[in-house]
Amino acid sequence: MEILRFITAGSVDDGKSTLIGRLLYDSKSILKDQLEAIERTSLKDGGELNLALLTDGLKAEREQGITIDVAYKYFTTPKRKFIIADAPGHTQYTRNMITGASTANLSIILIDARKGVIEQTYRHSYISSLVRIPHLVVCINKMDLVGFSEEIFNKIKSDFNSFAAKLDIQDINFIPISALKGDNVVNLSTEMPWYEGRSLLHHLEDVYIESDLNLQDSRFPVQYVIRPQIDEFRDFRGYAGQVSGGIFKKGDSVTILPAGFQSKISKIHTFDGELEEAFAPMSITMLLEDNIDVSRGNMIAKSDNLPEISQDITAFVCWMDTNKLTEGKKFLLRHTTNSVKCVVKNIIHKIDINTFENLEEDKILNLNDIAKISIRTSSPLMFDEYRKNRLTGSFILVDEASNLTAGAGIIAGKLS
Repeated sequence: MEILRFITAGSVDDGKSTLIGRLLYDSKSILKDQLEAIERTSLKDGGELNLALLTDGLKAEREQGITIDVAYKYFTTPKRKFIIADAPGHTQYTRNMITGASTANLSIILIDARKGVIEQTYRHSYISSLVRIPHLVVCINKMDLVGFSEEIFNKIKSDFNSFAAKLDIQDINFIPISALKGDNVVNLSTEMPWYEGRSLLHHLEDVYIESDLNLQDSRFPVQYVIRPQIDEFRDFRGYAGQVSGGIFKKGDSVTILPAGFQSKISKIHTFDGELEEAFAPMSITMLLEDNIDVSRGNMIAKSDNLPEISQDITAFVCWMDTNKLTEGKKFLLRHTTNSVKCVVKNIIHKIDINTFENLEEDKILNLNDIAKISIRTSSPLMFDEYRKNRLTGSFILVDEASNLTAGAGIIAGKLS
């Protein structure tokens, strides 16, 4: 069954956690013991059923009434499986939203109908565009508090479209909802007969995502070399990993990078048996006709369609460390299955994601800042631009002293 990964984002108190709770509750995806637990907590707090407790599980989140960490929830309908990432609304948790958005097929931007489009709307929409989320749903929430007004809905829709023209998102849909009451979340609302679209769940079930993966550029980062030490398979040499793009078939001519050796695919194995072809994002073991030196971190690609190879790249990075980033700092760069040392050569410009301005004079990154930078690596990277392939176009920067993730990056291209 197809899996849709989506993220909810919006300002504080826009109702993200309540919306997810409503999706789970009305689609009957909550276990009985979970429901009883939130009922007890809600009654103890002296209020009605608080569906936000399904995602806001941290003690600090419950105390402050906010979302801090990205909470993942899973549910299934007869049409599709879903993985939900509930992202924080606070500005200081931008890095958390980047984490949740990096694998999402769809982003739900929540807007409070009483407040309309605000700075956090710009911020979260820009991040959704930056990390190339293909589909955007703008849910105008709390319609019950504005009398289910069609005029207010249309005004917010117009305001959003006026700045969305600057974003690189092709598929945008608008849905008026009340997460608290359930209007247009799972079932269509009787309070808004003027709305002729689908409910949110119906849209999530039907949105087309098969074209989101890159099936043109065949990429296979090698994760592990399999050499069984038993007589029956003593001559077996397989290369295990996950297909990061394109389609591989038995007999295809391939090139092993960065060395450039060429061979042909002799077999494709999976846990369930041998296949004639494999495509992203399948996990496979690939066998080649020739005995070639292949190891973890190498990339196998079709010989007539190779990725970029360079030690000098430009990238957009979201800074996730409390220690500042300055030019000349060194890190471990992890890209697909490869790890190389690198140095940040230049902070080209920071980005004010509330105004979309480039700040070229500011050369220091603080926690949650986003900037375009240039990087020099100790050995070549095999990559595609992030806009072509999110899997081979992304990386993380790791602080070698603490082994903590310092930044998350998306590759813009070679340094010209």
